[in-house]
Amino acid sequence: MIRLTPDATKKGELDAALARLAESESRIADYEPGIYTGPTMTEQAFLAALTGRTDDLQLAVEALRATGQPFCLIGGLAVNHYVEPVVTLDADFAITGAVGLVNALQTRGFQVESFPHSINARLEGSRLRLQITVNSRYGDFPARAVAGRIFDVDMPVASLTDLVQGKLWAMADPRRRASKRAKDRADLIRICESHPQIIPQIPPGLVAEVDDLRQTG
Repeated sequence: MIRLTPDATKKGELDAALARLAESESRIADYEPGIYTGPTMTEQAFLAALTGRTDDLQLAVEALRATGQPFCLIGGLAVNHYVEPVVTLDADFAITGAVGLVNALQTRGFQVESFPHSINARLEGSRLRLQITVNSRYGDFPARAVAGRIFDVDMPVASLTDLVQGKLWAMADPRRRASKRAKDRADLIRICESHPQIIPQIPPGLVAEVDDLRQTG
């Protein structure tokens, strides 16, 4: 059984996606909102049920590689590389330079919005949201990235220490939505539960659940 723990704001999207999957896949033995029980499915089939396409993440990584600039996955999808996965429709990357990136995305069918230090992109027919941070304080992350495989797509993933630092920065951003900060907090708890060596990196008093782990550890 695979338990899916979506963001509260995404629960309706997730249940709708899984309902479509349950209707189209006769192999599924049982289905409840938020829970898939049945035979193992391919990661690409699962991705397609969530985002609407099987190739959106692959095309995004191809575009990033085409620039020749070091990059890596960050954010919630990267957390899934280190702990039991939860569902997210956001794919966040850090890249050291943006030269050629917009063109690489557009030639692969992405609609692109450019900002001073980031690029947002979305592929037609896909619910996957790309946010690519360019040459900011995340700029050193790609040099320390590890090899990862997400939804059957090979890509560099931020190191665990860098990933946690990114989550701490995100939580400290006063412009970040409360729902996003709550997800950052939950991600930190998940990481510390699975990787207690990370606990000293979390400032005392920031996350009560991590403080509890600090005391019991």
